[in-house]
Amino acid sequence: MSEFHLPWLSLAMAMPLFGAIAVSVMRSRDRAWKVSVATCGVTLLFACGEWADFALLHSFQAHDRWDLFRLFNLNEKFVVDELSAPLLPLGALLYFATVLTTLRTKINRFSFALTLFSEAVLLATLACREPWIIILLLIVGVIPPWIELRKRRQSTRVYVFHMSLFVGLLVVGQCLVGPEASVTDPPVLAGCLLTAGALIRSGIFPLHCWMSDLFDKATFGTALLFVTPMAGAYAIIRLVFPIAPSWALQSIAILSLVTAVYAAGMALVQKESRRFFCYVFLSHSSLILVGLEMATPIGLTGALCVWLSVGISQLGFGLALRSVEARTGRLSLDGFHGLYEHTPFLANMFLLTGLASIGFPGTIGFIGTELLVEGAVDVYPMIGFAVVMATALNGIAVVKAYFHVFTGTRHVATASLVCRPSERVTILIMVVLIIGGGVYPQPGVISRYHAATSLIKLRGAESVTPHQEQNLGSEK
Repeated sequence: MSEFHLPWLSLAMAMPLFGAIAVSVMRSRDRAWKVSVATCGVTLLFACGEWADFALLHSFQAHDRWDLFRLFNLNEKFVVDELSAPLLPLGALLYFATVLTTLRTKINRFSFALTLFSEAVLLATLACREPWIIILLLIVGVIPPWIELRKRRQSTRVYVFHMSLFVGLLVVGQCLVGPEASVTDPPVLAGCLLTAGALIRSGIFPLHCWMSDLFDKATFGTALLFVTPMAGAYAIIRLVFPIAPSWALQSIAILSLVTAVYAAGMALVQKESRRFFCYVFLSHSSLILVGLEMATPIGLTGALCVWLSVGISQLGFGLALRSVEARTGRLSLDGFHGLYEHTPFLANMFLLTGLASIGFPGTIGFIGTELLVEGAVDVYPMIGFAVVMATALNGIAVVKAYFHVFTGTRHVATASLVCRPSERVTILIMVVLIIGGGVYPQPGVISRYHAATSLIKLRGAESVTPHQEQNLGSEK
């Protein structure tokens, strides 16, 4: 196994922990925000260093040369491969952008210590390949939102029920997985339990109500950071994908597709902005699961590309909505607010990121969506039609919400609503990533294709055929 030139993984995971400890003892919220921004920024640099170093190694997997986890005999458990290499910078970017755009009006409600702790847990999860450690980290990851709900004196009944079911299914399922488990000799009951647990964490219908409940009761930033990294999809890839037979994966794809269409339809009729965002995100994350369960090179490549594009675009989409809420309070989509004149930067970011998430041409999501549709059609034509229908419904919902929030009337404000410098920086970062990934998508597609073929080989499937290679090359 290759080694990084510097201990990028250890530094990226340790930095947020040290930052959380430092922030937890600070009384000044302004100072805590500044320290949190600096911590998340340095963590993002370490994560980007890991990705760049991994690319230079030209290896399928790598770990730290001076691995701090060797003290606990875990040095081979935390490694980076083709799948996780870009996910670590993406996760760090999610936290950096969210903390950076937290306005002064919200810093008293947003827990920076819990946020930094959650970032450390997320990065450790994305860098881990050992099933039991992944499950342990996923369990730890559900605790910070619960603590926040308790501090806000909100009911935790729905959240606790679904997360307890999620944890129980993962633990029991993994206990039933034998050492000889494989695609040719799958542990059916264990696979079903693991799949059910991961799908609950992903918010798949009908056990999805915890997600809308979380957006209603927690701060927007906490809910955004809990769902946007798509930890449930990562759990499926690491825990279910290597042992599940093809018929089981295709069954999961059908269930995910139903959720995608259902959530897209629900997004069209929502009257409250947070619930609208929740269903739009749920629809897109379900489409990713559809591609992941196809287990074909093109479909899996498309799903992994959409994973990155949705992570970036839905982050910007959610942050734009969060920034508007910080100025006006929770938004109703019953009427028109006419905020474009006051916040043109946020309006443009809202529309750009919303269209990018549905694969609008020229954006980062376009190629991935095309590959996802083609991969779905290869398995079953009606699945491809349903993917297109879900995407179309999401596009209508996004444009409709844009008109309700930013047009339709003239808004009279008693205070300035213009973007702050930190928000402008975030918007520029999102624009560069979304447009840059759309104009020059080939490096990302090639990287995701290598990850897809590695995952298929892990299942013990046959190598990619020349016909599949030719199809993917024409798409690129």
